[in-house]
Amino acid sequence: MDQKILYKSSIYIFCLSFLLLLLVPIIGTEVKGSKRWLDLFFIPRLQPIELVKPFFIIILSLIISYEKLSNYTLKFIFSLLLTLLIVTLLIIQPDLGQTLLIGFSWAILILISGINLPFLVFILSTGIVSILYAAFHIPKFEYIKNRLISFFDSESGTHNFQSDKAIESITSGGFFGKGIGEGTLKNRVPEAHTDYIISVISEEFGVIAIILILVLFLVFIFSILKKVNKETDNKIKLILVGSASLILLQAMIHIGVNIRLFPTTGMTLPYLSYGGSSILSISILSGIILNLTKRRV
Repeated sequence: MDQKILYKSSIYIFCLSFLLLLLVPIIGTEVKGSKRWLDLFFIPRLQPIELVKPFFIIILSLIISYEKLSNYTLKFIFSLLLTLLIVTLLIIQPDLGQTLLIGFSWAILILISGINLPFLVFILSTGIVSILYAAFHIPKFEYIKNRLISFFDSESGTHNFQSDKAIESITSGGFFGKGIGEGTLKNRVPEAHTDYIISVISEEFGVIAIILILVLFLVFIFSILKKVNKETDNKIKLILVGSASLILLQAMIHIGVNIRLFPTTGMTLPYLSYGGSSILSISILSGIILNLTKRRV
C-alpha cells in the first residue's frame, strides 16, 4: 500500500475504531465485572481498543511530525488530549493494562520527538498519582487497590490465585518442561490461553522456551530499530518506534505479570495468545511495520 493511502486510510479507520470504543460503555458486553467488548452481528466479541492501538500510533506520529504546525507545544497538547480521551474510555471499562500500555506508548513517542524530560516525568507522575488516588478513594476502582495490596503483601491480598499458579507451573516445568500437552495450568487457571499463556508454555517446554521467546522479541525489535536508524522521514521513524514499543511493552507486561514482577492485570502476549481481537491488532501492526521497512531495497 502506498504511504499516502496508508496514512489517509489510517485516519478513517482510527475514527471508526474510536467510535466503537465510545459505544463500549453504552452497549458493551460485560464479562467478569469489566465491559470491554462489543457483540456485533458480523464480528462477535470484538475488543475495540485492540483495533484502536495500531492506528493510534499512526495518528499520534502524524500529529507530532505535522510540518504545517510549527508550534511544538500545540502538537504536544493535541497528542495529550487524544491520549487522555482514549485513557478515560479505558478507565471507565475498567482496563488498567491497556491504559498503561496507551500511556507509556504516548510517553515514548513524545520523548523521542524531543520534549523536555523533566516535564514528561511530571506528566507521567501526575497520571500515576491520579490512578493511585482513584484506586484508594473511588469504590469503582477498588480492584486496583486490591491487586496492589496482593502484589506487595501476598498473605493479605485476595488476587494472587492466578499468579501463584503461574509461578508454580513455571517452577514445575523446570528448564526443559514436562512435555507437550502434559501441563496442568491450562486446566486450573481461567484465561490461561490468553493472559497466562507464557506460563503454560514454560510448564510444557521449560524456561528455555521463555528465554528463546524473549530473544526472538528482542531480535525482532532490534531489526526494526536498525531500519529506523537508516530512515530519514520523521513520520516513518515515529510510527516504527511506536509500533515496536507497543509490541515490546505488551510482551513485557504479560511476562512480568506471569513471573510476579508486576501486579496482576489482563494482557495478551503478542503473536502467541489466543484471541481474535488481539491477533487482529498484532497483525495490523505487523503489516504496518512491513509496509514501512520493506519498500526500499
